[in-house]
Amino acid sequence: MTKNVAGELADLALPVERGCPFTPPAAYERLREQAPISKVRLISGTVAWWVSGHEEARAVLADGRFSSDRRKDGFPLFNLDAATLQQLRSQPQLMIGMDGADHAAARRPVIGEFTVKRLAALRPRIQDIVDHFIDDMLATDQQPADLVQALSLPVPSLVICELLGVPYTDHNFFQSRTTMLVSRASSPEDRQRAFAELRAYIDDLVTRKESEPGDDLFGRQIARQRQEGTLDHAALVSLAFLLLTAGHETTANMISLGVVGLLTHPEQLALITADPGKTPMAVEELLRYFTIADGVTSRVATEDVQIGGVSIKAGEGVIVSILSANWDPAAFKDPAELDVERGARHHLAFGFGPHQCLGQNLARMELQIVFDTLFRRIPTLRLAAPAEDLPFKTDAVIYGVHELPVTW
Repeated sequence: MTKNVAGELADLALPVERGCPFTPPAAYERLREQAPISKVRLISGTVAWWVSGHEEARAVLADGRFSSDRRKDGFPLFNLDAATLQQLRSQPQLMIGMDGADHAAARRPVIGEFTVKRLAALRPRIQDIVDHFIDDMLATDQQPADLVQALSLPVPSLVICELLGVPYTDHNFFQSRTTMLVSRASSPEDRQRAFAELRAYIDDLVTRKESEPGDDLFGRQIARQRQEGTLDHAALVSLAFLLLTAGHETTANMISLGVVGLLTHPEQLALITADPGKTPMAVEELLRYFTIADGVTSRVATEDVQIGGVSIKAGEGVIVSILSANWDPAAFKDPAELDVERGARHHLAFGFGPHQCLGQNLARMELQIVFDTLFRRIPTLRLAAPAEDLPFKTDAVIYGVHELPVTW
């Protein structure tokens, strides 16, 4: 096997589908071993740096000389076609595309909504929501049941709707548009239409909330901005767009994959059913193991930077493979083993550095409550189809399963 070195163009065109539902593509391991920072060709034909080692990934994500601004020349188009990106660029900047002081200023007023202390007050309500949907599952006794529709999607959707003050009756609308946005199978025209429709819906929602702000995240943001004399409708729309689209899709997929992972590793499931105190560690391991948002962490260098002994020039695009980094044996012993007692809090599933996921504490709490409650209330839960036959989302930016048939 020819050894690749940093600076050479690797024999890899991105994106690459996972060959096995539970493991990264074999090419990820090969590249990480040969050169954890390599040049790769994207499906668009452009070339970018591919960062696949855990140490190198953390270094890039923590370095302010790498920009998240999707409007900058050289920003790598990994998951978006040029037309959809242009549509995004025509709108006010989302928080995930801001840098430095602008990013800190946009994030600071919202971060208090997602502290462990504030979210602890939501725990009883989230528990009620989880119990409600499990009650409905058991009451219908329709088997097999699709856990995606019965539990995985509605739980985080209802939670984020109540947190933000979005009518849950609209969840089918924003879920369908979000799904279209993150699906690689969607045409550029479909993605553009989904973006425009979702943006228009959120613009109208914010307008209504400005007239009647409630006791929810956006109501509090509006009240604060009015008090400070800084009310910014466009910025509120961008914030709402980001939180609504990101606040349910990722957690829903992690609920489904977490259930698959635990049911296919019964010895690991037994550990948390015997001792729910281990569930928080199990959540961290499942987040590491599946790493559902791979390749979404793109940057562009704003000046010449040395990372891991490799020179990255100003204007060059960089894609951090969170999945590869989370399976780096230098950071996680026997990474292919699902070990709920690993204590893998240093994983990068929520990113790292200034852009680390704002809602990570909420996601952790939802996952812990779902897993503890589901397996306590339905101890005989099992897959109704072989795991390898499940319809995994190999065509989506956010990994998961389209359907999850279960029985009990």
